[in-house]
Amino acid sequence: MNDFQMTPEERKATWGLGTVFSLRMLGMFMVLPVLTTYGMSLAGASETLIGIAIGIYGLTQAVFQIPFGLFSDRIGRKPLIVGGLLIFALGSAIAAMTDSIWGVILGRALQGSGRLPPLLWRYYPI
Repeated sequence: MNDFQMTPEERKATWGLGTVFSLRMLGMFMVLPVLTTYGMSLAGASETLIGIAIGIYGLTQAVFQIPFGLFSDRIGRKPLIVGGLLIFALGSAIAAMTDSIWGVILGRALQGSGRLPPLLWRYYPI
């Protein structure tokens, strides 16, 4: 028998954090096996551009990690987490609805720039 009971606030935070991490994993890893096959059916696609679409996620997260960290120190972490989730969602929508490889590249770049785990790890230490 388990005597541990989470408060409603802890339960809400746990579900929120789990959702954010799940979105990140979906954006980074689960789409990779399908993207190469799907990408060749897009207008203007080539192997090089598909590689760019895959790699741009990591590039934009690396480029924006330090500026967003400094910005979060200035305005607080919660607004930046919410903003990052909105940017990530916008990038996901663009990548999902486009019929061009350039739209996928733009969407993946936005997804990478909305990447949040360093902020979350600091805000919700695990």
